Amino acid sequence: MDIALVTEQALARVPGGTGRYATEVAGALAATAPAGATVTGWTAWHRDVDAARVPGVHGPRRLPLPSRPLAAAWEAGLPPRPWGADLVHATTVLTPRRGRRTRLVVTVHDAVPWTHPETLTPRGVRWHRALATRAAAEADAIVVPTEAVARELARHLSLRAPVFVAGAGVSARLARPADSEERLARLGLPGGHLVSVATLEPRKGLDVLLRALAEQPGRLPPLAVVGRTGWGGVEPADMARGFGLPEGSVLPLGGLSDEDLAAVLSGAVAAVVPSRAEGFGLPVVEAMAAGVPVVTSADPALVEVGGGATRVTPIGDPAALARALDELVADPAALAAMRRAGLARSAEFTWSAVAGRLWDVYADLLHP
Repeated sequence: MDIALVTEQALARVPGGTGRYATEVAGALAATAPAGATVTGWTAWHRDVDAARVPGVHGPRRLPLPSRPLAAAWEAGLPPRPWGADLVHATTVLTPRRGRRTRLVVTVHDAVPWTHPETLTPRGVRWHRALATRAAAEADAIVVPTEAVARELARHLSLRAPVFVAGAGVSARLARPADSEERLARLGLPGGHLVSVATLEPRKGLDVLLRALAEQPGRLPPLAVVGRTGWGGVEPADMARGFGLPEGSVLPLGGLSDEDLAAVLSGAVAAVVPSRAEGFGLPVVEAMAAGVPVVTSADPALVEVGGGATRVTPIGDPAALARALDELVADPAALAAMRRAGLARSAEFTWSAVAGRLWDVYADLLHP
C-alpha cells in the first residue's frame, strides 16, 4: 500500500492549523504504517522544502509546478499529479484530479466558505468552494475533523463519497520545555496571562476578545496574542489602542516555535478561542493538554471538541465573554476543575488515533 500525501500546506506563507495537520498526519501515518505500506509527501516545486520534511515519510517529492501555478492547474482539473501511488490523500482541498487507477481521499477542514463567507476574501470563497465541490464529486472518501463539519458539508455539497470523521490531535512537540520560565521572561510575559493562539484574520474573533478586555479595564490579566498575520488588517496592537486598552495589556508575539508556544501555554491562566467559525480548533485541545482552562465561542465545532470541558459564550458577544473571563480568573476552584476536565478531554485526541482511522479508510478503499 503506497500512500501519496499532499503536504503543500506545510510550505504556505501562513501554514496555520492545516499546515500542522499535514505534517502531524504524515508523521503519525508513517509511525503506524502496516507492514509493507509506505507514505510519501508531495508538494509543489519549492527550492526549500524543509518545512515539509517529516521523519519516517519519504520525500517530499516535488511536482513540476510552483505553488500558484499548481493551484491554478488543480483548480482547472489539469495535471500534474502524484504518481506511483495506490492512493492519494490531499490534506486540504488543494486536490489533484483522481487517476484512473488511483484512489483519492480529501480532507475538508471546514464549511466556512458556505456558512461564513464574510470571514474570507471573495477570492478565497470562490477558490475553496470550487475545489471542495470538485473534491466532493471525484473523491472516493472525504475526511473531516468533526461531526459539525460533516453536517454542514452535507447541507452544501452533493456528496457521492462517504464522509469520515477523523479528528485531530495534540502534538508531542508542545510538551512543556524545562526552561519555560526563561522563555516566558524572554518573551516579556509575567505568567498568569490570558492567551489567544490563532492566525490573525477576521474569522478568529480577536476583535471580540479585545472588546471584552475593554469591557473590564484593569480587571483581567494581560493577553498574549500568538499568531502570524493572515489577511483583513488584523493588527493586535493597533486594535488594542483603538479600543482604548492600556499599554501592556495586549502583547502581540507573532508566530512562535513549538517550544515557545508550549511555554506560553504553560504559563497562562486561561486560553480564549472566540472564533466566529471553525472546523476543529486545534488551540482548544492544545491548551487543555497543557492544563490550561479554555473559554470558547459557541461555534458548533468548538463546542463539540470542548466536550463539556470548556466554558462557552455566545459568538460575537464581548460583554458575555468579559463576564465569563472575569468570573473564571477570580475563581480558583473553577480553574482547577476546568484544568482536570480539560486534561481528561484532551487525552482523547491523539495523532496516532487519527492515523489509525485513516489507515482503516485507506484499507477499505484499496481492499474492499
